Formats: sequence, C-alpha cells, structure tokens
Amino acid sequence: MRVWDGVSDARISFDWDTARSLGPRKPTQPTTIAYMIENVNTVSALLGRLEELGGVDTFSSTKVDSIELGADTEQLDLSSWPVLSLSNGKSLAARLLVGADGANSPVRTFAGIPSRGFDYSRHGVVATLKLSGPGWGGPDHKIAYQRFLPSGPIAMLPMPGNFATLVWSTTPERAAKLKSLSSADFVAMVNAGFRLSPTDLQYLHTLPSGQEEEIAWREKHTPVNERSIPMRVTDVQAGTVASFPLRMRHADTYTGERVALVGDAAHTIHPLAGQGLNQGQGDAAALVRTISYAVETGQDIGSTLALESYNSARYAENNAMLGVCDKLHRLYSVESGPIVGLRSLGLRAVDAMGPLKGFFMNRAAGGV
Repeated sequence: MRVWDGVSDARISFDWDTARSLGPRKPTQPTTIAYMIENVNTVSALLGRLEELGGVDTFSSTKVDSIELGADTEQLDLSSWPVLSLSNGKSLAARLLVGADGANSPVRTFAGIPSRGFDYSRHGVVATLKLSGPGWGGPDHKIAYQRFLPSGPIAMLPMPGNFATLVWSTTPERAAKLKSLSSADFVAMVNAGFRLSPTDLQYLHTLPSGQEEEIAWREKHTPVNERSIPMRVTDVQAGTVASFPLRMRHADTYTGERVALVGDAAHTIHPLAGQGLNQGQGDAAALVRTISYAVETGQDIGSTLALESYNSARYAENNAMLGVCDKLHRLYSVESGPIVGLRSLGLRAVDAMGPLKGFFMNRAAGGV
C-alpha cells in the first residue's frame, strides 16, 4: 500500500518486503497485508458453510417487523427473552439476540443501549473503475493507494484484472458534484485526485462541466512520477457511483440482557484505514469464543454475566481504533502551518523504521 500527504507529498509504503529489509519480521508473517473481497462473495461463502454444517434455519427475503419482550406463561417464562415478529407471520424467541443490523440497529434500540458520536460532515464517494492496466505491481502483486487531501483522503483499492474500487472522502457538496458529472469528467477528476494539487482540485469542483479538458491542460504543467501513483483510470462502471455519509459512533456497551451487538450496530468508523469490516469480524470471533466458553461451563449464553467477557475483549480495542482514525482524519484536514511539516516528518520517520511499520501492518491486518 502506498500512502502520501497531498499537501507536502511525504510518503510511506506498507509492504512486508520493505519492512523486512529495514528490520526483523516474524517467519510466519504473510507477504500480503490485506485482501479485497466483494461482499456478495463473502455472504455466499458464509451461507454455503451454514448449509454444510446444518442445524440452522434461514429466512430469506424476510423482515423483522418488531422486537418485544416475551410473556410469562404457565408453560414458559419468556419475560426476559426478545421475541421477534417476522414479516412471514412467524415469531422467534431468542435466548441470545445478536444485533448485526447496521448503524441504525433496531436491536440496539430495543435493548435501550445509547450510541454516541458525531458526523464528519463528509461523504464517501465509491465507484468501480477500469484502469489502463493491472497495476504497476502486475496481476500478482496488487497495490492499494491513498492520498490524504485537506477535504478527505482519496483511495484506490485493487480488484482482479484491470479493475479497482474508489473510496473518496470529501465534503457533501463535492460528493454531489462528482456524482453529477459525466463519465468522462468523473474519470478525469479521479485521475486528477491523485495527480493535481489541492488548489487545482478545489477549482475543478466549481466547474459545472468540462473537467476533462481543463484537467488535460493542467496535467501538462504538473510533472508527476506515474509509477508512484495508480495507473490511469480509463472508465467507470455504469451505476456504481454512489455516496454515503461518514460518521463516528460508539455504543455505550456491546451487551445487554440477552442481547449482543457486533459490527456497525456497535461502532462505526471513518473508512480511511479500512478497518470497519475488520472490526466487525473481530467482534464476531470474540463473541463466538464467549458463547463457546459459556456453553462449556454450563452458563446461560444470554445472561449479562456470560456476555461480559465479550464486551471487555472488544470495547477497549475498538475504542482505540476509532480514536486513531478520528485523529488521523483531523490531522490531515489541516492545509497549512507547522502541523503540515510535523505530520510529514512523522510520516517519513515511520517509513524509515521497519519494525514500527511491521507493527502497524500487523495491527491493520488483524494481528496482535
């Protein structure tokens, strides 16, 4: 991965080979930092595995209409159990209800767990891009790129073949402008995002149209090392340009009586470090360990006591990652002054320290 400051051009490269050349690396350390996997493939694999294991009922195309506490009857006391009313007319009583239902989690609302945070006043613009080639590393050594601009980072994440995913964090006004552009002007703006100055980009966002021609002229007077930035974008896949608001949220706790929150239901993070899915997977793994231990020791898996180890294992770690990403966003939002020099000095220093880079990469990859 190649990361650089859009104001000072200070750079850092994240790959295990350069980290090893600058310092020791564990023999078992992988040569790949991360993988890009489409969500549909992840979901299909998980559903396929559930079918193999058996013993699991799935309800496709079914919504949860409501969640309420059950009743105390002569046959069974469900007064502390969540009961889900489904759109297909069925009702399900849950010994443990796992809220993996997103940032606006109905499960979190049912449990009465507050979620605190703030909006970044930024939107993330995403799109699927076609490049002029498979990337400078070739088809077997894909490289991700991220450039920090004052309005937000622009990142290009590799996909198989000559394709890549764009994630451009910017102001709501600029996001709206990008979405309104023709394909040719949008492609030109993405290329400019990795090549032109923040001042140029600010002006280009004010143009109603014609960015392609304006950028072609400006690039003639802006020398860049093409091999240090992504290959040029040649096209954008129709219907893939979209945007979403960026927020930081953190639930006060991940657990309640017969309720556990995971993923975005528990926390939402700025996408600049690509840690949202990783955090959710870490939550799921920790919750599995917690439930397994409760079953092995004969505990009620839905009790607050049995779930406490999950909350303690994940809350502090996720909170630290949320804080780091928030501080990075604020640090790189500064356009001028001594902070620019200090952050650039720090970036270059980390780039020169192999063991420290290895530590950061290991953490980003989900290691300890």
